[in-house]
Amino acid sequence: MGAMTEIRTPRLLLRRWHDDDLAPMADINADPRVMRWIDDGSVRDLDHTAEAIERWEEEWDEEGFGLFAVELLASGELAGFTGLSVPEFLPEVLPAVAISWRLGSPFWGQGYASEAAHATLEFALQDRGLDRIISINRVGDDASENVIRKLGMVPERETAHPVYAYPLRVHTIDLTEFQA
Repeated sequence: MGAMTEIRTPRLLLRRWHDDDLAPMADINADPRVMRWIDDGSVRDLDHTAEAIERWEEEWDEEGFGLFAVELLASGELAGFTGLSVPEFLPEVLPAVAISWRLGSPFWGQGYASEAAHATLEFALQDRGLDRIISINRVGDDASENVIRKLGMVPERETAHPVYAYPLRVHTIDLTEFQA
């Protein structure tokens, strides 16, 4: 469970966070289009983004997995993140590990989210030995739902966000269903 975990895909590098990732990730978090489906839809500032990256790195140290920075191999640009986390905000699904992603809007519609998420799912099930992964999305977020379907995940239940009360859909896949 080394600290230097990296995954290369044909177009992406999934890696741990660097100091120079803060500004581009803060720009992604400051885009209302990106944040529309997340929590209450509020954008996040530089300080909030710094705190979030610090939490993500702590989860790597504590759990042996976390959120990867997603870098484009061709340009070195930070596109956003994908990775694994424990969805503590939704106690009814625990114990569980969830896959999620957030890419900047210039990187939408090019298959990057699916490419990164598939590599992360393979990492979870084969490298980290997890036998089941979930994904939680806000009902109506069709772009995320499309990525979830491409991963082979199936709907497990619908529920409501415990704070914001909007409908959520929980999808799942287990090791026996995964197609590498």
